Amino acid sequence: MDDSRIIALYFQRDEQAIRETASKYGAACQKIAMNILSNLQDAEECVNDTYLRTWNAIPPERPQKLGAFVGKITRHLALDKYKAAHAAKRQADTFALSLDELGDAFPSKDFHAEEDARAIGDAIHSFLRKETETSRKIFVCRYFFGDSIEDICSRFHVSEAKVKSSLFRSRNRLRTHLEKEGIYL
Repeated sequence: MDDSRIIALYFQRDEQAIRETASKYGAACQKIAMNILSNLQDAEECVNDTYLRTWNAIPPERPQKLGAFVGKITRHLALDKYKAAHAAKRQADTFALSLDELGDAFPSKDFHAEEDARAIGDAIHSFLRKETETSRKIFVCRYFFGDSIEDICSRFHVSEAKVKSSLFRSRNRLRTHLEKEGIYL
C-alpha cells in the first residue's frame, strides 16, 4: 500500500493504518532501534511505541514521506531510551562511539534549548545538501541510523579506510560549516 493511502487510513482513524505501517516500515524501524539500543527487547518496545506515537501524531500531521516520519520517531524514542539506560554509565558500543566521533564537530556549550537545536538541525541540513551523494549517505548511515563502520563498508562496497576517511573529512567540513553559521564558537 502506498504512503498516501496509509496516511488516509490514519485520518479515518482506521487501525489498519498501524498494520500497514508495520508491514511497510517495521523492519527499517527495527534496524534503527537496534543500531542505537543493541537490545532486541528494547528495540521491539521502541518500534511499538513508534506506532502509538505515529497514531497520535496523524492527524493533525500529514507527513510528506511516511518512512522518514516513522524513522525519525523511532530514532528519537531509541535515543531517549538509550540516554535513560546510560545515564549513570557509558558503554563503548557502536552507537556511543559514533556519538563520540561526531561530538567534536559540535559546540561545547549547552545547546539543548529548542531554538539552538533547531538552528543546529537547519545548519546540518544545509551542510548535507552541499556534500557529495556518497559522502552524505555515509554520514547519514553512521550518525543518523547508527550503522557500524563495517555495515557501511558492506553497503557501499568500499574499504574501512575509505569510510573512516570520508567520515573524518565530513566532520571537519561540518565543523567549519557550523563555525561559518556562527553555531560553533
